[in-house]
Amino acid sequence: MLNVDRWLLPDGIDEVLPERAYLVEKMRREILDLYHSWGYDIVIPPLVEYTESLLSGSGQDLDLMTFRLTDQLSGRLMGVRADITPQVARMDAHSVNLSIPGRFCYAGTVLHTRPRGPLESRSPISIGVELFGESSISADIEVIELFLNTLSVAEIGNISLDLGHVDIVRGLIGEANLSSDLEAEIFDLLQRKAKTELGLWISENIQNEQLSEWLINLPQLTGGIEVIETAKTLLHGAPAAVINAIDQLEIIVDALDAFNLNIHLDLSGMPGYHYHTGIVFAAYVQGYGKALGNGGRYDHVGEAFGRSRPATGFAFDLKTLVSQGPCSQSGSLGIFAPFTLDSSRREKVKSLRNEGLRVVEGFENQVVNYDELKCDRHLVKIGEKYIVESLS
Repeated sequence: MLNVDRWLLPDGIDEVLPERAYLVEKMRREILDLYHSWGYDIVIPPLVEYTESLLSGSGQDLDLMTFRLTDQLSGRLMGVRADITPQVARMDAHSVNLSIPGRFCYAGTVLHTRPRGPLESRSPISIGVELFGESSISADIEVIELFLNTLSVAEIGNISLDLGHVDIVRGLIGEANLSSDLEAEIFDLLQRKAKTELGLWISENIQNEQLSEWLINLPQLTGGIEVIETAKTLLHGAPAAVINAIDQLEIIVDALDAFNLNIHLDLSGMPGYHYHTGIVFAAYVQGYGKALGNGGRYDHVGEAFGRSRPATGFAFDLKTLVSQGPCSQSGSLGIFAPFTLDSSRREKVKSLRNEGLRVVEGFENQVVNYDELKCDRHLVKIGEKYIVESLS
């Protein structure tokens, strides 16, 4: 390897340099403090686990995203976490084992074998919450409200909230009793909103006229909150699971009225079709081509650990939140204290630091560059006292 190559990082692996790192860490603290104020306890799962744990149950969807390595102590296969949710599910089921609903939050780096999208990092810092043990719509509302409050702490405005419910599609497809291959085909057509192709496919594979009509109507059930009333009309008489899903969406939309949001509904959307079990949501902002964060209900996540509890939650990439928030390092510029052996100067420095101020001490014969030191003030001695003066 050439010396110049030693400085290169793998594709999709990024480093966070001082100014941005300060903002990332500041936001991490503020968001975790928010979660704490809502009663969510922080957990710190390990970076690696045995693959049987990381990829069990719903975690199987992460199979291709997970780096693997051999444990030199046991010879067993381990994985570097690509998602933290399965780890928190294991902790809820085995390590904590509460009799009441469990509220957990976390912040940590995850690693992906490949980026989820063009130019995305393979090492995002995932921050989010998990709520286990409560199946009521109140739990979904709490989690979505906390999701929106996270964006408020990050000072990201003009949010568009996407809402959906996988039971609408799942309930209708279940009525058709399709093979897994045919189910995959209609799933693809619905995601692409390919109405013409969908109509042809339904005419060839669905014999029930009423069910055919419901399925053909699904792609047009997308838009603002008025979609709910349209769905009640077009899906009238649909299976109980479908009607219940529409009712749940209406309850959530009403509960979020105070947020004054732009809400977008897509009743044919099925993100995480084999993973999610109910309400799903994501946040978007104009000018950024992918979701800032997403979440939803996944009630089967704990089955593999012997304790299946209702579950809902969400996650953000902390670095993305910082990139989309106000790019300011307000309050981080410091005070430069030139080198001296004067004990009273050291007492002054100690006092300033106790006030929470940033003080950078100089060294003997140091060449001073205030920009690189990130200081806009310095410590000067006037008479017998040290005072802080602006460099301007």
